[in-house]
Amino acid sequence: MKNVLIIKLSAIGDVVHALPVSAAVKETFPSAKITWVVEPPAYDLIKMNPCVDKIILFRKKDFRTLKGFAKLFLPFRREIQSETYDAVLDLQGLFKSAAIAFFAKSNIKLGICNMREMSDKISTPVVGENFQGHIVERYLDTARAIGCKVEKVTFPLIVPPAEMKRADTITNHLGLRAGNSYVIFAAGANWANKRWDVKYFAEIGDWLYNMNIVPVIAGNGAVDVQRAAEIESLMEIPPINLVNQTTLPQLTHVIKNSRAVIGGDTGIVHLAAGLKIPVVMLMGPTDANRNGAYGQPQNSIEVDRPCKGCWKRACPQNLDCLENILPAQVKEKISAALDF
Repeated sequence: MKNVLIIKLSAIGDVVHALPVSAAVKETFPSAKITWVVEPPAYDLIKMNPCVDKIILFRKKDFRTLKGFAKLFLPFRREIQSETYDAVLDLQGLFKSAAIAFFAKSNIKLGICNMREMSDKISTPVVGENFQGHIVERYLDTARAIGCKVEKVTFPLIVPPAEMKRADTITNHLGLRAGNSYVIFAAGANWANKRWDVKYFAEIGDWLYNMNIVPVIAGNGAVDVQRAAEIESLMEIPPINLVNQTTLPQLTHVIKNSRAVIGGDTGIVHLAAGLKIPVVMLMGPTDANRNGAYGQPQNSIEVDRPCKGCWKRACPQNLDCLENILPAQVKEKISAALDF
């Protein structure tokens, strides 16, 4: 393999799960050129990946308008077709990724085992030995299908020194001093039913302060801003609030230096797991077998409900999905992970 195209567009957590594929290709074929097609939200993640030689940005939102499509389609297709690939790996498995794979010049087009939206008509699904296992291993089965050994699973990420320095400046300005032990709260998530109750986060935050560990809230967007404010209002001492304060590389640096990360099935938690930081993942609508904390199966807490793992974005019964996961369970996991 000399030239491989990887298509994994979004979201952050999903792109994190796909990172080991690039490492597996480079491990087996060190001289291979890897091109990765990604959407803007995860661009900085792929930019930190030393295994990727070229990044092609797919601006999906701009393609949605007639004017944007007319302007961007031909240049985008020319960029995709500027090279011939030994293999195309569609790790998205949706119509949008299938459209990209369709235009790519290659005799080998493979995809994940559970492809949807007719994407299996363009790329052949790889039903490997892990087709019922964790999504990271399902992605890696596509690498195995093109001859990769996958002797070790690596999440390749290098934070630029300038971003590390900037992250340290930001956290110091907000009150997080060098040498402070801290635990990150990923209090938000795209699905409402993946979000743990703010009062539970507040209770964990007060408990951490009593253990001389600083709680730090991380995230991005209006929902995370609101939830961070609610957590702050419920705590005896305000946590460090990093919501909307860092870039993705800066946040990666902050995560690398944390003691642990707590949150639902969301990108920050998956990023932490990939960086081998202890996590406590609180799971309800998605299941730990597929989407749990990779490499840390003992640290995923699934809600005690018969309907868990429904994979629905909104609860048909209007339940607070994660309400039955109590702070005591999280304290137990954190205590075990941090050995206190």
